[in-house]
Amino acid sequence: MSATTASERLQKLLANAGEGSRRALEKRIEAGEVRLNGQVAALGATATTGDEVRLGETIYRVVAKSAFHRSIVYNKPLGEITTRKDPEGRPTVFDRLPRVKGGRWVAVGRLDINTTGLLLLTTDGELANAMMHPSNRVDREYACRVYGGVDAEMIARLKKGVELDDGPAAFGDIVDSGGDGRNHWYHVTLLEGRNREVRRLWDSQGVTVSRLKRVRYGAVFLPHRLRMGEWSELSPEDHKVLREDVGLPGEPIGQLSLRPVKTPAGQKPSSNRQSARKPAGRGRPAGAGKDERRRKTGRDSREDGSASSKNPWGKNTTHPKARPKTTKKSSGNRKPEHNKGRQR
Repeated sequence: MSATTASERLQKLLANAGEGSRRALEKRIEAGEVRLNGQVAALGATATTGDEVRLGETIYRVVAKSAFHRSIVYNKPLGEITTRKDPEGRPTVFDRLPRVKGGRWVAVGRLDINTTGLLLLTTDGELANAMMHPSNRVDREYACRVYGGVDAEMIARLKKGVELDDGPAAFGDIVDSGGDGRNHWYHVTLLEGRNREVRRLWDSQGVTVSRLKRVRYGAVFLPHRLRMGEWSELSPEDHKVLREDVGLPGEPIGQLSLRPVKTPAGQKPSSNRQSARKPAGRGRPAGAGKDERRRKTGRDSREDGSASSKNPWGKNTTHPKARPKTTKKSSGNRKPEHNKGRQR
């Protein structure tokens, strides 16, 4: 290999192709599951243009052209889990998503089975890793209904920080959103995504979260008209904004990527690829639905990380700045649109 030839580590190439996190892929390389040009790859191995990379039964060719990526917003309902396969046979968020050719959807953060709302998914593994990394301080906003007495001293403690089982934690902001009796709504923000962190923070103060909904992740808000179980695709311009917000170039320059090679006859597709089979007992996404206008994603994020104050279960389900504006279509310069997939 020439010293001037561009090369990239295998775990980064595979992560950018949506095959998993870099740490998980490093373990798979160490386990001998990855081959480079027919040979078992060692951890730290790099690939360059023209090389063949094989993960399980899936074969890729390294190309110099950057891959085209897609990102969608999914409104997760109760009862779905954020995993590809569940031993208990429960429905997953991936059951309703559109098919991806030459890649797979990567969830940017998770939502537990009892949490609803915004789930951002992308085929851009580099973007997903950057948005989830704590060093980039991408904030998440949640609407939560809590049961129990909440006073100013409690809110001050939650913002200052409390000790949880896995270390200190705190809300970046807490905004009172109203309520009746001992059931009260609050909008809170976090700069990390530890397991059930919102619930555990409130629980540390003796109050219980009875409903929880994510309404924002970084610059992406949950669209007002997006019903539970529906997805909405972001425009290429919005995808570019998300990359720039976490310090990545809007469009990768000189970056190597993996292009899928047709699986040899007689071989089954890799178990890690998204199945094209219709999930048992569930309908297929309707694909591109009726177009509707959507606000531009990246310019509505509140730079101070503060939470909004609207009740998410009423008419105002998103931050006021995120509400779509009604505009008439014209035959001239056309603003970006998005497609909405509905479960029929």
